Amino acid sequence: MTSMEHTWLVHRDGERKPPELERESYDGIINYLEHGYPSTRVRWHCHEEYELHLIVATSGRLFVGDYIGEFSPGHLVLTGPRLPHNWISSVVPEGGVALRDMIVQFAHAPLAGAARCIPELREILPLLERSSYGVEFFGMGAEAEQHLLRIRATHGAERFAEFVQFMGKLARTANYRLLSSASMRSYEDDATLAKVNSVLNYITENYREPISAEMLAEQVGMSLSKFSRFFRKATGNSFTDFLSRLRINKACQLLMDTDQYVVNVCYDVGFQNVANFNRRFLQVKGVTPKEFRRQADGRFGGIGGPPDALAAAVSQSL
Repeated sequence: MTSMEHTWLVHRDGERKPPELERESYDGIINYLEHGYPSTRVRWHCHEEYELHLIVATSGRLFVGDYIGEFSPGHLVLTGPRLPHNWISSVVPEGGVALRDMIVQFAHAPLAGAARCIPELREILPLLERSSYGVEFFGMGAEAEQHLLRIRATHGAERFAEFVQFMGKLARTANYRLLSSASMRSYEDDATLAKVNSVLNYITENYREPISAEMLAEQVGMSLSKFSRFFRKATGNSFTDFLSRLRINKACQLLMDTDQYVVNVCYDVGFQNVANFNRRFLQVKGVTPKEFRRQADGRFGGIGGPPDALAAAVSQSL
């Protein structure tokens, strides 16, 4: 077993399965799920369905595509089809919690087909398009919980009506941000998807350390040129750009949440050269790290203008 496979297969509880597609049975097109923590559902995975995910207990770290962030109760995220994601709790009561996650999963084809015939449904289509990056909503946790409780308690037309009402609210809000810097819809076959996820998991767990494309190519048994094509198809970025963006995402969190000096943030997220860190940060975010910290509340507080304008601003930085 390679070191990368070991990192992926072995979890803190000693039982870790290979990456896999998560599939569920459906009663209609709207599927409600929930689970506590710890849970076998807590793993780096993706699935064909959209997922609206609300955290109601515990705090920890989330991974959505190439994004690493923090979560706490009230955290609400919409992920698109085959966008890898995971929530790992780090602040948990002794014995765990019975209910951590309230989740709604739904497929694309039925909604897209219905929207062609029902104009009122078309307002949610831009939201579904944005979800390929992962969408985090702000200030909607309590309201989301009430909607999800009603979805849980209903079936058939009543459940669908509740779902559409809530999705309409999410589509109209300006209080959101996009998470992943790349739209990461993965390969279709499970074997290749497992290989993609093993690589991404290794990077997200070891981004502070020196990592090279040559090393990862050897780990998965590919030539460097084949690995480069494989990685770009999976993430939409070259390996170098992906790693830089991942490190810069983490740097943004440290700049917002701590008083560390910029030079300390640089080395803490894996950059080995301050000048290179400042240059890459400016390329990705459009401002220097110091300016980002000064503007952080205004730029990343979730109130960034109308949804399309915010999406365009994020897209321009990709």
